[in-house]
Amino acid sequence: MPSTNAGSAVPSGTSQIEPLFTERLLPGIGAWIIVIILSMAGILVLAPIGWGYGIAAAVVLFLGQATALYLSTPLVEVTPTHFRAGKATIERRYLSHAEAFSGDEAFQERGPRLNGLAFLCLRGWVDPVVRVDLNDPEDETPYWLVSTRRPQQLLKALAS
Repeated sequence: MPSTNAGSAVPSGTSQIEPLFTERLLPGIGAWIIVIILSMAGILVLAPIGWGYGIAAAVVLFLGQATALYLSTPLVEVTPTHFRAGKATIERRYLSHAEAFSGDEAFQERGPRLNGLAFLCLRGWVDPVVRVDLNDPEDETPYWLVSTRRPQQLLKALAS
């Protein structure tokens, strides 16, 4: 049975294989603006003590928030043997049909047409999604629905 739970680790040996597709689903500019604004709060809090302390606090806050934001964003990756979305990994032999959706069709896939048993790796700031159907009779997960900014490249990697 493939490993589709969110806590699965990348199987040993796949880290040495050159990926066919890699994408980190980083937040858009709006989230980074919020990080900058929250970092500036360090200046407001510590400026009465000294401007140097305020600026140092802003830098530390920015670096901490940026690191946390970067590390918490999922990675979508296709290797010759595995497909990874976030913390979940599945062997490619369990994948069947893959299809990309954007705009209203992506909205329909994320909402009204969504199967409650599907595995989701979605980010609200990324519109396009790729639906990857599974063909494992032992797994009740019918498909994975994954956000991607490059749906055609992901489809091409999955088809290779």
